[in-house]
Amino acid sequence: MGLFRALKNIRRGKGRSALTLCGVAVGVFAVVVISGIGVVGTDRVTSAMVTMGINSALVEASETGGSISLTDEDVTAFSRLEGVNKAMPLMASPSETKLLDVSRDCYAWGVDRQAKDIISLEAIHGRLIGDGDVEAHAMTCVIDEVFATQSYGRSNITGKKIRLLLEGGYYEFEIVGVAKSGMTGLQNMMSGIMPDFVYIPYTTMQDITGRTSYDKIALLLDGGSADENLTSDLTREVNQLKSTKSGLTITNFQSQKGQLNNILSTVTTVLSLIAGISLVVSGITVMTTMLVSVGERTREIGIKKSIGAKNKDIMWEFLLESVLLTAMGSITGIALGTLVCAAGCIAFSLPVAVPIKSILLSFCFSSAMGALFGVYPAMKAARLNPIEALRT
Repeated sequence: MGLFRALKNIRRGKGRSALTLCGVAVGVFAVVVISGIGVVGTDRVTSAMVTMGINSALVEASETGGSISLTDEDVTAFSRLEGVNKAMPLMASPSETKLLDVSRDCYAWGVDRQAKDIISLEAIHGRLIGDGDVEAHAMTCVIDEVFATQSYGRSNITGKKIRLLLEGGYYEFEIVGVAKSGMTGLQNMMSGIMPDFVYIPYTTMQDITGRTSYDKIALLLDGGSADENLTSDLTREVNQLKSTKSGLTITNFQSQKGQLNNILSTVTTVLSLIAGISLVVSGITVMTTMLVSVGERTREIGIKKSIGAKNKDIMWEFLLESVLLTAMGSITGIALGTLVCAAGCIAFSLPVAVPIKSILLSFCFSSAMGALFGVYPAMKAARLNPIEALRT
């Protein structure tokens, strides 16, 4: 009964109630949209970093453990550690290439077929280094897209020859594939060293350098366990396997992922709080609206009191009207905000993300604002002297 009476009273002043409702809706709408952007942004960052090799890590000798060598036995042993999915040997060397008689600095990597998964290497033309290349110690290579485009003006240059400087001499390799640039785990872990990467079979690099050990071992971490704590645990375990305290180090992107997510979360929270200020302002508008309503209905309040209505009955009637007004505004803002978030995600071909937590918080907060700012008008109405109210 009280709910229907509150709705009836809201309909009395349609224009005033509509403006108040819009004020609440705008504030809730802003909070929902900003929170939705934050959710989508966090999901996209996580997805992009997974593509860039967020779940990969590099094991290598530290400055204090420069004499430690990594072998096939270590590759096998590391692949069996808890939290590790795969392990791949890596050879590495700063180098120089000659293509079309133009010399360019680069970084040469000795890899195998697992480079696709472990360091997120993706072929856009041709193929990647395979088992056949490794077993045959083939003179084949994969270069990155930027390198190909800057050399030939196009990205597809499979079948071309390239000369690679290793151990003081130039060796000719056939380009069997072109890889996507800027998105591999190695390019991100080794950022700032050299822009151009050349990938060759690690066995071929061993033959040329005369080495049987590896410079690094790349690990693919389990997606479900690839957190920051895993890095320290694995560092301890690989050092135990090599009978050293700190001779080996592990590099991955987990800490950077956490930092980026924290930054996004902080920015989203701050913007949501700023948007939430409008909810406080709308609360003041609700109070103003209810005070005007009390003034208009003074005689009505006097009549109700004269026929037996108690102060608490009058108070709850106005308080319910205030809360209902803000709740209706919240629902309107939530509906519009969710619709805009969904439309934006669809327009940009992104997974639809609805900030459920923010929706619930904004609804509860706005309703609380309605109750808080409705208390004074409700108390004012309840304390009216019925005789004076009837004279109005």
